[in-house]
Amino acid sequence: MNYDDALNIIEQKKRLGIMPGLDRIKSLLDKMGNPQNKLRIIHIAGTNGKGSVANSIADALTKAGFRTGLFTTPYVTDYLEQIKVDGEMITKQVFCDYVERYCDEPASEFEFLTAIMYKYFFDIGAEYAVVECGMGGLEDATNCEDKNIAVITSVSLDHTEYLGGTIEKIAVQKAGIIKKDCVCIISPDNGECISIFENECKQKNARLIEAKDRGHFLSNNLSTAQAVLDYLSVDGTAENPALPARQEFLNGVLLDGGHNKGAAMALAPMLSDNECAVIAMLRDKDADAYLSLVAPHCKMIVATQVDNPRALPADELALLAKKYCDNVSVCSNPHDALSFARENGLTLVCGSFYLAREIRKDLF
Repeated sequence: MNYDDALNIIEQKKRLGIMPGLDRIKSLLDKMGNPQNKLRIIHIAGTNGKGSVANSIADALTKAGFRTGLFTTPYVTDYLEQIKVDGEMITKQVFCDYVERYCDEPASEFEFLTAIMYKYFFDIGAEYAVVECGMGGLEDATNCEDKNIAVITSVSLDHTEYLGGTIEKIAVQKAGIIKKDCVCIISPDNGECISIFENECKQKNARLIEAKDRGHFLSNNLSTAQAVLDYLSVDGTAENPALPARQEFLNGVLLDGGHNKGAAMALAPMLSDNECAVIAMLRDKDADAYLSLVAPHCKMIVATQVDNPRALPADELALLAKKYCDNVSVCSNPHDALSFARENGLTLVCGSFYLAREIRKDLF
């Protein structure tokens, strides 16, 4: 099997969409020998900051001499960037071998990728596996291990169609990664739902550690990562990773894939009051809350949409954006939207990692 064949199989599994439940992933992992139960897992849930915290922890562990696996989603530049060991992506050939071996299993794309990740980390001898949840925690495909270090970053409204319409309901889903007798390290930004994590830890006889509050969302991501390193007695300092589509500047354009109110709060201080923006979002995001913080900084918004079944149509996004910005255009094709915005002084692309994936290369 070549890499194109493997990606075709992945594409077929994507068409299955989001499939609730853990039966399929557990069955597949069982056929693999349950590698997830033989790894030292640092499992990260939360709404905002998961990727940054995961990358910061993994980088520090690698620098400290530990062979470290890192699993993050979604990808921005390369499908294989989601599975790394010591900063290096899984090779195409190794990935193809796993796909060929297990492709007949009835798993969704994310379940399939997750199982391959756990198998690869075990096979390659990873001493730590830093694993970012895809969505939620309790019923997320990554949540199949017997024990872990549970890490919960800032929680806010996101994926409400699947996780619930309140912070409390979403926090219950995130708390689902807390295992019996484990350690749970939480961001200091979770004040309004800390009782949920306290109760879950009490029920599971888990030790709860709250990271130090440094007074700012981005600083608290580092504080959370540092709390993990300190618990592990790792001689290292958590540092901000340079990640694609996370407040990334490319040729004078700010690219940010954040897509909820918390992400907008982190982005807004970086904005002028004269931005020309291309924005796309998914339907299951709180687009109004996001736009209420970002759109007032824009002199012009070009609303577009991504190639995803969960995409919010560009015209619907535009209607919401017009509540906060007087100059809103609609251009459903993101590449055409980018060209149009460039003619008007493009400075900002935001609202979706899927949008960033599609047009990031056009910004170089």
